[in-house]
Amino acid sequence: MLVIDDDPTVSEIVCRYLVAAGFLADRAPDGRLGLRQAEAQRPDLVVLDRMLPLLDGIEVCRRIKTTWAIPVIMLTALNQEEDRIDGLEAGADDYLAKPFSPRELVLRVQSVLRRTVAEPARGGTVEAGPFTLDLAAHEVRMHGAALVLTAREFDLLAHLIGRPHRALSREELLKSVWGWDFGDLSTVTVHVRRLREKIEADPTRPQLLKTVWGVGYRFDPEPLAAGRAGDLDPGVLR
Repeated sequence: MLVIDDDPTVSEIVCRYLVAAGFLADRAPDGRLGLRQAEAQRPDLVVLDRMLPLLDGIEVCRRIKTTWAIPVIMLTALNQEEDRIDGLEAGADDYLAKPFSPRELVLRVQSVLRRTVAEPARGGTVEAGPFTLDLAAHEVRMHGAALVLTAREFDLLAHLIGRPHRALSREELLKSVWGWDFGDLSTVTVHVRRLREKIEADPTRPQLLKTVWGVGYRFDPEPLAAGRAGDLDPGVLR
């Protein structure tokens, strides 16, 4: 684990709890050094403070996510919704608002790792409309071209591909994809928006990943036959 935080007390406590949970942990006091250590060490996960000297935590997260497949948990003293969304849009897999419980942080670390550590290779592929899902290769292709997805985006799209034409609530997605029994539902909203930007011709008028008002989302990888309309979950689509 790599903890990037300019508060030595916070980073020391976080590292102590991570080590007690069986992890190796290192620290970096600012964003630039944190990036250098991430490049040199390639940690399994980064715990990242949002407010950092030299390089802001949002930019550090963005650079990590565009360069390596390393999960990030962001710590923030700014508990406004916009600040949380900024972190998620930069690619953070989870976040905690300060002050936080170190025990909760360890549980979040374990949860994120369960979702992002590569699964054992499984043979076979799944096809749905223009999508081909290869779990063994951890790859999704659309019209034959590989999609560039974060680990969480892959998990979300793989979950949707396996459940076409079903209305799924944000609560259900949060539990099934993130492994959380509770949490901020804007996490799902942000990831759906980012996924739409990668699979929709016009993300503002989605045709594949649709909103079912009052329910959640529905993945339609191919047009439905008219006779199947009555089989769908109720809801108004957009």
